[in-house]
Amino acid sequence: MAHTQARAETRTSKRQLPGVTSKSVATAVAAFIGWRRTIAARRAIKDLTPDQLKDIGCPESPAPKFIVRVGLMTDLMSMR
Repeated sequence: MAHTQARAETRTSKRQLPGVTSKSVATAVAAFIGWRRTIAARRAIKDLTPDQLKDIGCPESPAPKFIVRVGLMTDLMSMR
């Protein structure tokens, strides 16, 4: 039997991205990955109980708070 040898030939393209373009693409990819990590962290923290938040050193839930002024309900009722 004849011995054959298979070789994978790899060719690099002669055209490469200029340094500025590759840096901007790398920056965009890094920003996207950072954004995904931030979203995942927010989702994980949102599901924790107040005791678990204290255990990891987070003072309170990062949920938005709705603050009502003292006379707001009186003003709203008078507009009715």
